[in-house]
Amino acid sequence: MPVYTLPELPYDYAALAPVISPEIIELHHDKHHAAYVKGANDTLEQLAEARDKEQWGALNGLEKSLAFHLSGHILHSIYWHNMTGDGGGEPLAADGVGDLADAIAESFGSYAGFKAQLTKAAATTQGSGWGVLAYEPLSGRLVVEQVYDHQGNVGQGSVPILVFDAWEHAFYLQYRNQKVDFIDAMWAVVNWQDVARRYEAARSRADVLLLAP
Repeated sequence: MPVYTLPELPYDYAALAPVISPEIIELHHDKHHAAYVKGANDTLEQLAEARDKEQWGALNGLEKSLAFHLSGHILHSIYWHNMTGDGGGEPLAADGVGDLADAIAESFGSYAGFKAQLTKAAATTQGSGWGVLAYEPLSGRLVVEQVYDHQGNVGQGSVPILVFDAWEHAFYLQYRNQKVDFIDAMWAVVNWQDVARRYEAARSRADVLLLAP
């Protein structure tokens, strides 16, 4: 049976300093992300055992566990590539991300309006969660989602293209309880080239959600 694996970081632990310390990157990737990968694989094994034995008493908990761990794995896999030590600034056509810049302006009125909404969405998550920029395929527009834990409060079918991790393990060792300071600092390491590639990929497969009969 296929299993999930922990992806390698696309840079070394110190690459995002001073925005994110090497210690946080190491613990976040090697411990927290790895735990979600293990959790997803373990849950799949338990679901396979339940099918083999036709024992469904724990099904509700296992389905919830799979959603939690698998979504954690997916979001973190995007998160690492969404950042670069050479990032930041505003997405501009001159930098080869014109389609993304146009989509942001069309969907949110302006880049400033988008930035303010995603910042607030990430900084005001209650407890653990994420701020997410996603492509919504039915309308073809971009939306901001405030994700609780790893999977709650999202539109089905929307594709995350930029994610801000607002769980405490993403920032507490460096920013303490100042989540908003961490989110503000995150804009300096956004990899707009990666976000633009994800936008184009999501847009290219937008017609698969509701197929005509």
